[in-house]
This record gives sequence, structure tokens and C-alpha cells, in this order.
Amino acid sequence: MNEYILSMKAISKEFPGVRALDNVTFSVKPAEIHALVGENGAGKSTLMKILSGVYPHGTYGGTIEIDQTEKRFKSPGESERSGIAIIYQELALVKELSIVENICLGNEIARCGVIDWDASYRLAEKSLKGVGLNVNPEFPISYLGVGEQQLVAIAKALSKDARILVLDEPTAALSEEESAKLLKILRDLRAKGVTCIYISHRLKEVFDIADRITVLRDGKTVATHDKKDLDENKLIALMVGREVTNKYPKTTRTAGEVVLEVRDWTVFDPDINKTIADVSFKLRKGEVLGMAGLIGAGRTELVMSFFRFWGRKVKGKLFLEGKELELRDAGSTIASGISLASEDRKRYGLVLDEDICKNISLASLDKIASYSVVNVIDEIRSAERYTKELRIKTPSIEQKAGNLSGGNQQKVVLGKWLMTTPKVLILDEPTRGIDVGARVEIYNIINELVDKGVAVIVISSDLSEILGVCDRILVMHEGRFTVDLPVKEATQEKIMHYATGGK
Repeated sequence: MNEYILSMKAISKEFPGVRALDNVTFSVKPAEIHALVGENGAGKSTLMKILSGVYPHGTYGGTIEIDQTEKRFKSPGESERSGIAIIYQELALVKELSIVENICLGNEIARCGVIDWDASYRLAEKSLKGVGLNVNPEFPISYLGVGEQQLVAIAKALSKDARILVLDEPTAALSEEESAKLLKILRDLRAKGVTCIYISHRLKEVFDIADRITVLRDGKTVATHDKKDLDENKLIALMVGREVTNKYPKTTRTAGEVVLEVRDWTVFDPDINKTIADVSFKLRKGEVLGMAGLIGAGRTELVMSFFRFWGRKVKGKLFLEGKELELRDAGSTIASGISLASEDRKRYGLVLDEDICKNISLASLDKIASYSVVNVIDEIRSAERYTKELRIKTPSIEQKAGNLSGGNQQKVVLGKWLMTTPKVLILDEPTRGIDVGARVEIYNIINELVDKGVAVIVISSDLSEILGVCDRILVMHEGRFTVDLPVKEATQEKIMHYATGGK
């Protein structure tokens, strides 16, 4: 048996003004789970796009070998035919199509130009069985939860006889239970001889699943180690180039007067079913309030309803600094002093084709405009101020938001909402898909905001983050808060007990 199924040797890749990869070497053994880690912008995605043929041969330097034979992929199709399948964080599934149609899409089984549906169903059922998913292949993809959609994407890859499976942040949108199920399936695939490359910022999962770990930093290979030769602190030091002694920096805080009060808040979905049922809570000045719960519990729907982004019908009262608000739309909510950094920063938080300057000023144009004409000088000054304060890594504020790493994109979103001078800032999954170094910077920003008197709500599926960042934790189950816990009394086990409906 060859020692390596995949070898990428001396890989270099340049974009205008940026050297994304510099002489990277990366080798994977057959039937191993190999973790690829590094900060946002380290070069992980670029390396995998070269492997997948997105960046074709001739646009990069170095060589790719599969089973010690050099490959020169000109397209993603050529990469797939060599047994490589990549599942991105944003799943490439067509939600309007059925499961069987998605699995066979691009690899249709046909006779005389007519799709053979019997053979297609047999392939889909076999592939779904291989990932432990017991659903009807005729169901539309939209019927499935995010975790089940992830399994369909893996089933699709296996239906093409993939020998090397690349997973990019596969658990970023999954609950703890769904993540555990996915990791078990990956172990089963490894036992069947499938090789996995696992990209993740969740280091606990990396140590749980990986055989070996390769670290990239600033476009270069730092090291490759067997998992047993590392611990989490050593790995973090390799990733960021320095020792991180406190992953959850926290200042001493004392909660003050009530800033936000929600009473008997009920939200109905488009079918007039209660998504949120009679929710009441208070948020105080000088505190970080956490909202925990399983995916689908209603946390995001609750805060989105404050901005009328969610719910066909909303009942209840919301008070800011003792004054009842009439929330007609998102604009009125923002104008009152409440801002929301959505969990989906690319869809709701940023205009990716616009530059940093325009993204930061987007929610505050009324502050820098006179008679509908934007004062460009004020706009630039504000953008430069928040770029400096938030330590956004960019050549200039004219850089497009879509060209930034995930951590820096999140900082631009924060800059946009800080420019609105909010009294209440809601952060929904603020560190999803962000590396450990950028996470610490965002936690420090949260501390600075609270010290300045901003009341903060943090929604997170990462229980260690909730426990490390928040002062008080509300746990939601099926549209209701089941408990209000001071962080000193909270544990991950206790949170999960209440999140699953425990009393």
C-alpha cells in the first residue's frame, strides 16, 4: 500500500497583491481522517479549491499526486472523476428538488436520453443507507433539517464512489446531537476505507475525530502532527503563532437597570402556528445575556421578530428604557436603539460586492447624509475609525467585503452596527466559522461594548462559548424559555437538560 493516497507538494497561489499559498506541502494517508486547521485567511479553502479543480492547473505552482500519480485537474469534474468530493459549509443542494434528484444531479442515470428513475431510486436508497439516513428519497430537500441535508450531501459524494471526502466546517450549523451523529458516520466511513479531510475551527471535534492534524498559517505549512502529540493549547499556539492563555476573556461586571423588557411575546409562523409562545424576559445594562437551545428551538426567530424579519403575526410588548416601542419594521427597531448581527452574515449582514466603507455606513446613512446626499468624507472617517478600532485586517477600506476572511467579515458587520450607536446589540452565532484567534478578539470587543454601557444578547449553539462569555443564560425549548440561569450555576449538562425539555 502506498504511504499516501494524496500528496500536494510545494503548492503556491497568488491573487492580485496577495500570496495566498506559499510552498505548501500537504499529504494524507489512506483511510485516515486528517484535520486541516488554521486561522481564517490561512489558506485552507484556497488549497482545497486547487485540489477540487476550482483553480485549474496552470493557475498555481506545485504538483498534486493521487496514489503517487501526478494529476493536473482542469475542472471540478476531473477532480471528481479521480475520486475527490468536497462538501462546503454552504451546501450545494437544490432545495426545490427531491433528495433523489439532488443525489443524481450531474451524474444522472439515463437510457437513450431518458432518466431511469428505478435505478436512480436504488442508488439514492443505497447512498442514504450508507450515511444512516432513513428518509424517503422522494422528499424535497427543503423538508429536511440542516443536519439531514449535510448527510444527503455526503450520500451524494459517496454515490460517485468518492475515495477522498473533504468536509469544510461540516458542523458549523449543527446542534451538539447532530454533530455527534455526523462524527460517528465519518468514523464508519473511515472503517470502510474512505479517506477524509476535515476542516474545522471546533478544536474539540478535531481532537475527537482526527488521526493527524496539519496546521496552516499565513499561507504556509506550519506543521503536521499525530493527534497524540498535541493538546489544544499547543495546537492553538501553532495556529495563531503565539500562546493564547485565555480563550474567553471576561471583565468583572455588575448588572444595572433594565434596558430591554419583553412581555408575553408570541410569534406565529406563516401557517399561523405558534413559533414563540408567551415569552418574557429582561436585559440589564452592563450584562451579557446568553440564549441557548437546540437548533429549531426558536432563538433566532425570536430576535428576528423584533425586526419583523420573521413571523406572519406578532403579539406582545417590548420596552426599551421603560418606554414601550411600536415596532413596524426593521428601520424603526434600529432607530429605537436595537441592532442585530444575524447568524448569516453573508445573506443578511453584508453586501459582499461592496467595499468595507459602504458596508459599515449602510445602516447609518441618515447620520451622514443631508437632503439624501451622503457626506463622503464623514463616511470615510467613520469607516476608518471602526476598521482601526476593530482591527480589521485589510489593505484599505476600499477592499470588497467578499474578499475578507470570515473573522474580518464579522468585524465589518460589528462595525456597521456599532456605527448605529445601539443601546442593545444582539449577536446571533457571532463566531460561527471563525478561528480561535479572531474569536478572542470578538470576545474582547463584546467586553469593551458592555463596559461602555451597551447591553448585549449572545445567541450561540456552542455551549462552552455561552458559559465563557455570558453573565446569565436563558435556555429555550420549543419556543419557550425553560430556565433563567446565572452563569455561576450553569454547566453544559444542565443547559442540555433544559434545552431538551427537562424540568
